Amino acid sequence: MSRLATFVLALALVPGLALADISGAATVIDGNTLEIRDQRIRLEGIDAPESGQSCQLDGKPWMCGRDAANALSDRIGRRAVHCVELDRDRHERIVAKCAVAGEDLGEWMAANGWAVAYYLHSYEYSRAEQRAKSARRGIWAGEFEMPWAWRKRQRPP
Repeated sequence: MSRLATFVLALALVPGLALADISGAATVIDGNTLEIRDQRIRLEGIDAPESGQSCQLDGKPWMCGRDAANALSDRIGRRAVHCVELDRDRHERIVAKCAVAGEDLGEWMAANGWAVAYYLHSYEYSRAEQRAKSARRGIWAGEFEMPWAWRKRQRPP
C-alpha cells in the first residue's frame, strides 16, 4: 500500500474528521496550487516559489517560480489527480494531499527541488527536501529566497 493510501486510510479512521475526495483533470496554478473542477487546492506540506518569483542561477536571474509550476504540470500531464482534503487555508483554499497514479505530488515536488518543506505546517517532506538540496536539484541548483519570505517582502507596507 502506498504512503498516501496508508495516510488516507489512517485519517478515515479518525472519528469526526470529514474528508472530501476531489479527483479529475487538474490545471496547475503554481508550484503548490492546483485547480480541479473550479476548486483551488493547495498541496499540503510544501511551499514552492511563486510564479513571478525569480532566483539566481550562475549569477543570472532565473524564473524559478515559473519553472516549478511547469515541472508540476509536466509531472501530472493529462493524468487524473486524486486529492484528499485535510484543511482550508486562510484564503479558503482546500489544503490537500494529492497524487497521480499513487505518487504523492508534494513529495515529488520536494524531492526534485521544486518546493521546500513548509515547516510552518508540516515536517513531512523534510527528508525529500534534504535529498534535493544535497543533489542541487531544482531551485537548490542556484540561490533563492524562501517562498514565504518572498511573499512577505512583496506585500505593500
